[in-house]
Amino acid sequence: MPFTNLHLHPDLLKGIRELGFSRPTPIQTEAIPPALDGRDLLASAQTGSGKTIAFLLPILHRLMDKPRRTTRALILTPTRELAAQILEEFNALAVHTPLTGAAIFGGVGMGPQEHAFRSGVDVIVATPGRLLDHATRPYAKLSGLEYLVLDEADRMLDMGFLPDIKRILRHIPSKRQTLFFSATMPREIAALASEMLRNPVTVALQRQAAPAVGITQAAYPVPQPLKPALLVELVTRGIMAQALVFTRTKHRANRLTESLVRSGINAERIHGNRSQAQRTLALAGFKNGRYPVLVATDIAARGIDVEALTHVINFDVPAAPEDYIHRVGRTGRAAMTGEAFTFVSPDEESNLRVIERALGKTLPRVTLPDFDYRTQAAQLEVPLKERIAAIRQRKREERERAAVNAARRAAGVRDSRGHQHDAGVEGVKGRTPPRTRSHRGPSSGRFRPRGPRRRP
Repeated sequence: MPFTNLHLHPDLLKGIRELGFSRPTPIQTEAIPPALDGRDLLASAQTGSGKTIAFLLPILHRLMDKPRRTTRALILTPTRELAAQILEEFNALAVHTPLTGAAIFGGVGMGPQEHAFRSGVDVIVATPGRLLDHATRPYAKLSGLEYLVLDEADRMLDMGFLPDIKRILRHIPSKRQTLFFSATMPREIAALASEMLRNPVTVALQRQAAPAVGITQAAYPVPQPLKPALLVELVTRGIMAQALVFTRTKHRANRLTESLVRSGINAERIHGNRSQAQRTLALAGFKNGRYPVLVATDIAARGIDVEALTHVINFDVPAAPEDYIHRVGRTGRAAMTGEAFTFVSPDEESNLRVIERALGKTLPRVTLPDFDYRTQAAQLEVPLKERIAAIRQRKREERERAAVNAARRAAGVRDSRGHQHDAGVEGVKGRTPPRTRSHRGPSSGRFRPRGPRRRP
């Protein structure tokens, strides 16, 4: 079925054609008609299936026939990158319409965002925390809101945004159309949906979360210290032209990026400790090919949409199957193909088996020809036990130094003239306390106490 059969506004259809879309994806086919009819929606579909367009098109269509000057649609999303990505897709779809939109997220100044509220843009895409920063200000009026979208609801729950979402609900009208989208549907999300939705249409295209069909998955067994070298070999041999690499921690992302750069590979990193400007530049450089490798933590697992991304690398095995799904879902999007490789060290095999049970299959084990798996290499980072021991040793030394200093203060120390300082006593023992304010007399040259000024 082509998009023309969905009876969308002609200006929106023009934007769709210019984006190169001719037929809707399954989630778009199922979700757009009831959303156009004004029904609440509970939709679950795998990452990369086209959920963003599935909720943007019906909202834009319904916004076209009413006057502007007030914000009428709010889209909540968990990360800055995803907010920016949704706004980008909004602008592309609405390019031939008078509709306006703005993104509200942290890490940047609030001035332009305040202007968006005051001017009444049609659509606001926001992260919960920054939206609440604005919500207490008198200019942040959302009383005219008609449409609410929760995108990546399961990720927002994982990131602890549930209390923020409930606070936001108190600032917006209860009479509204709500569209609820999630890659997975755990019990907590189902309970939240039952509180927010009124007689919703349910769209569930899969019973269990799984990567897209076009993604080829494999595991590379490799000792932990050799993971950086294996990644360098895969890139330098031309096996991967572009790769999004996920690490377990921000520290490992930094160390891995430094290791890649030392090996002559243009790489950048993106994680929560980077400023918004740094994250934006890193993502832009990855998209335009300046950086063939982007190292990221799970903050970027949802929100990075790179056209025709060929490879995703799990440098560290994810702790949960859901994280694996969202990571590898960055490739193989929109019915395209891609490859997802997982580097698994011996101590990570148990985590990988949990993921394989969730997937219902065993990932093939792959080795790289002519790669020396027995060579010795330095650890990418100091092992956790050693880091903890070093921290404890440093604190012990700090306590010992503090005890020595305290003992010195208690016993008293002599100054350079041999005088004794007693703890808690001001001045120097055995000396006359210094005089209060004095000035040099005009004749004697000695210091004298300042007396009352005489009249001439």
